[in-house]
Amino acid sequence: MRIPSGARLVFAGDSITDCGRAHPAVEGRHEALGGGYVSLVDALLTAACPGHGLRLVNVGISGNTVRDLAARWERDVVAWRPDWLSVMIGINDVWRSFRTPEELPERVPLDEYTTTLGGLLRAVGPQLQGLVLMTPYHIQADRSDPMRAMMDRYGQAVRALAVEHDAILVDTQAAFDRVLKEVDSSALAEDHVHPGLVGHMIIAHAFLKEIGLEW
Repeated sequence: MRIPSGARLVFAGDSITDCGRAHPAVEGRHEALGGGYVSLVDALLTAACPGHGLRLVNVGISGNTVRDLAARWERDVVAWRPDWLSVMIGINDVWRSFRTPEELPERVPLDEYTTTLGGLLRAVGPQLQGLVLMTPYHIQADRSDPMRAMMDRYGQAVRALAVEHDAILVDTQAAFDRVLKEVDSSALAEDHVHPGLVGHMIIAHAFLKEIGLEW
């Protein structure tokens, strides 16, 4: 596995990462990590590699855009002194363009998104042993759908940042697309964004595959 035994792995993101985790964040397991993919990653790692002993911290916050993440970066990410860091952000940056008119000022244009996220990664990079970047996604098979099309552009920005920062890339959109060939999107997430257990398992499986866990 690409992440060494005993490393502290911090997960940063929005509601998909948060998923009811402990507030304030604590290094721990089970309820401390919430009810989503982070907890599934922990459970599957423990089952498959019981002696590996990764130390997981979930610092996701529901509703966050990359602007919000930047505002709390030092406190909620850097202060944990992660050995490895995983970041999945961007869904709200796009979604704000497709909800209510009142939320339009909160949307984050692609250039700002890319510049802000890139700056955060450059700032924390020297202290990390490794970095995982996870694309934002839209659980919609129709690539011509306006929100799906925009999300794909943000995902491409994450791919470029992964190359720039020599990060492991977890293509969550590709993982959902594989399942969407056989399963209707409504079975995974009614709002095309917040998945149930199956959707979180898809994300967890994609993450574990990229960090080298065979299961």
